[in-house]
Amino acid sequence: MGPIFFEITLIISLAALLSLLFRVFKQPAILAYILAGIIIGPFGRLQLQSLDFLQAMAEFGITFLLFMLGMELRFKDLKSVGKISLLTGIAQIIFTSVIGFFIAGALGFSGIESLYISIALTFSSTVIIVKLLSDKKDLNSLYGKISVGFLLVQDFFAILILMFLSGFANGGVLPSDFIVVFLKAVLLFALVIYLSKSFLPKLIDLVAKSSETLFLFSIAFALSMSALVSTIGFSIEIGGFLAGLALANSSEHFQIQARTRALRDFFVTIFFVILGMSMTFGDIANVLTAAIVLSVFVLIGNPIIVMVIMGVMGYRSRTSFMAGLTVAQISEFSLILVFLGNRIGHLTSEIVSLVTVVGVITFTLSTYMILGARDLYKFLSPYLGSLEMRGGKRVIPEDEDGIPNLKNHVVVIGGDQMGQSVLSALDEMNIDVVLVDLDPDIVRRFEGKAHKLFGDIADLDIQERASLDSARLVISTIPDVEDNFLILKELKHENRRAKIVVMALDTEEARQLYKAGADYVVLPHLAGGRQIAKLIEDNNLDKIESLRNKDVKFLGLTD
Repeated sequence: MGPIFFEITLIISLAALLSLLFRVFKQPAILAYILAGIIIGPFGRLQLQSLDFLQAMAEFGITFLLFMLGMELRFKDLKSVGKISLLTGIAQIIFTSVIGFFIAGALGFSGIESLYISIALTFSSTVIIVKLLSDKKDLNSLYGKISVGFLLVQDFFAILILMFLSGFANGGVLPSDFIVVFLKAVLLFALVIYLSKSFLPKLIDLVAKSSETLFLFSIAFALSMSALVSTIGFSIEIGGFLAGLALANSSEHFQIQARTRALRDFFVTIFFVILGMSMTFGDIANVLTAAIVLSVFVLIGNPIIVMVIMGVMGYRSRTSFMAGLTVAQISEFSLILVFLGNRIGHLTSEIVSLVTVVGVITFTLSTYMILGARDLYKFLSPYLGSLEMRGGKRVIPEDEDGIPNLKNHVVVIGGDQMGQSVLSALDEMNIDVVLVDLDPDIVRRFEGKAHKLFGDIADLDIQERASLDSARLVISTIPDVEDNFLILKELKHENRRAKIVVMALDTEEARQLYKAGADYVVLPHLAGGRQIAKLIEDNNLDKIESLRNKDVKFLGLTD
């Protein structure tokens, strides 16, 4: 067994051990991999004999990472992000890159270095944010949907920038080079579209009969595309992305993703370890001050930029604040960007170390900021009101000021999913209803069906305008347990007469909500099971057709 075997064993074993440790502290695995590289390199001062081979494996890591991204990131996905996410994403990219460019210039970096640094500071990690929001069960919240939407916009821009910069493999940045790179990029995209619509579907159907053959074909196609684009001046990593994009619309793309995910994770681990190994104490010492300044900008400046943008659009400070925290770190694309910039001669290793240090700082601190977002908002909320737009044209609807003084009415908090069916049922019974929601699209949806309030039920003004003190029933359809605890606390204090119904996603949450004072907790799976059991018990199976017709009408479907 040669040195390659032992060196790969050392890298993977140390990365695995550190990732277990970082998981305890709720930190992303990418930090563990970078730290493993720092321990092996700057701290351990180990001279790996197979460094060239390992660097080649690192390039495979980026290639497979972008290959997977190409299959997951389709241009039609941009249509699903919504107007708010699209506008917020584009505006944030513009403002962050411009401000970041001037900050980098003020720190003494050259024009090309400032450009790379500003772009690196612009993008945030979709992988880390989606994982954190999923752990918090906030993916379906208003701020969660908006955040994932504008992170998707960032990913599209990141890929376009990576592709464009990789076209300058010779290090040139002359105006004529821009035209050549653009034309070559257009031709490559045209080739991908042609392959994905004509040749590949038939070939995929042929090789899909064997899962092993499908796996090998996918890898061969990714590597072949990488080799092809490298011959016309683009980096091999961009070839991986284009290969993934070509396979994205195939009938077997989910199976391809499942098969290649482990391969990607293995090579990506080596990439981040090599990135950590490339850092030196000299580089870190030289860029530490700049890294701290840039990290502060990412941790504080980026969230403020998003909060201001969403405030101008009329969103409440709570939603803007929560969404803003999701951009308080840089992205793995930022690290790939400077890695490629170094390889094509635009950047020195010192700049790579700078952005890596910024990544380590922002990955670490932003994770705790997002996990503790609610407590952080409570602490800062007195100072955030100025970020809400109080006048002028709003992107969202105005609150109704003409809500009468209601009594014995029903207040529904949250009009999405379950809330929509509750509101429809109450409308059929001609019951006075006040809908409170933070999502302007949902508020618009119920025009004429309920008295609408756009805002947060935790706001005293919203509580007063909803006439909580005289309501007979309050229904919260929000699935977030922390929000429901807050609602129970506020409502039990304001109105002890009204019955309070809340929603939970599992039995443990339901127990906690009952202890907090809920009169009834809706468990969707339990309610559905009871309804089916009731139909069987009462021998009313003939009612299934009637229930189906109601649901079909509610869903807007036609038989």
